[in-house]
Amino acid sequence: MIERIIAWCAANRFLVCTATVALLLWGLWALGETPLDAVPDISDVQVIVATSWDGRSPDLIEDQVTYPIVTALLSTPRVRTVRGFTDFGISYVYVIFEDGTDMYWARSRVLEYLQGIRGLLPDGVNPAIGPDATGVGWVFEYALVDETGEHSLADLRSFQDWHLRYWLAGVPGVAEVATIGGFVKQYQVNLDPNRLAAYDLSVKDVVRAIQASNNEVAGRLLEFAGREYMVRSRAYLTSAEDIEQIALGADAGGIPVRVADVAQVRVGPDIRRGVAELDGRGEVVGGIVVMRFGENALGSSIASRRGCSRSGRRCPRV
Repeated sequence: MIERIIAWCAANRFLVCTATVALLLWGLWALGETPLDAVPDISDVQVIVATSWDGRSPDLIEDQVTYPIVTALLSTPRVRTVRGFTDFGISYVYVIFEDGTDMYWARSRVLEYLQGIRGLLPDGVNPAIGPDATGVGWVFEYALVDETGEHSLADLRSFQDWHLRYWLAGVPGVAEVATIGGFVKQYQVNLDPNRLAAYDLSVKDVVRAIQASNNEVAGRLLEFAGREYMVRSRAYLTSAEDIEQIALGADAGGIPVRVADVAQVRVGPDIRRGVAELDGRGEVVGGIVVMRFGENALGSSIASRRGCSRSGRRCPRV
């Protein structure tokens, strides 16, 4: 048998050479087009529903939030398992579908069933589905470190939340950029109970005054001498000094009572439940880049760098 094959190849050298070249070109093409992934995504098709209800205990959230969502999603088509987890102030529901189910079809079905149970949930509770990613989509993590000491953790967190996170979210194939560590800046109004009692004010009065003052009100269009003028009220708060000047009312003598008269306003950190640390050098601000379901980490990174090079802008190193 082998002798006949050798004899046939010797007699048809042109066909053998042509087939060899074709196979070589096909192999080179397949080498460049074969997707490479260090951790192949073999996870289940799942949709995560997260619901926040701040300040509530786990047993209350379990009864009024987690249980209604789980029972409603049990009848979703092609659902294999529905799991509910409740923590302090938040509820998670994992909806696992059968193998082969399209991810975005599954997300659409979950949203459809969630619309039918919004009236059964407490006021102010809005369930939302997580990003279109899986448990193995954690493809990149980084840390922001200021070795000069000129920027605080709050400054680094602000840069991460308002600039860097959006740059990375624009990379093809990225589903989410999660932030860890640092301090979130917030305006803090520290009330003095004695001063509030002296002016006959309550905490609700201060809250209502601040909420009413942080708003923009539309006016109307006025025409004078052939020109049109738009009238509006711009009252957005942009600094701690703006909050201090908010009027809460007037005293017996008709003098306005401001927030600065009953409280101290400053910029401080929000409450946090965790920290990020790097190599034993202290706290840092970090981020986690999560890849979209079905994407390839290597292909997305190369495509992003090519697009950056053509546009002339600096590429995020993902």
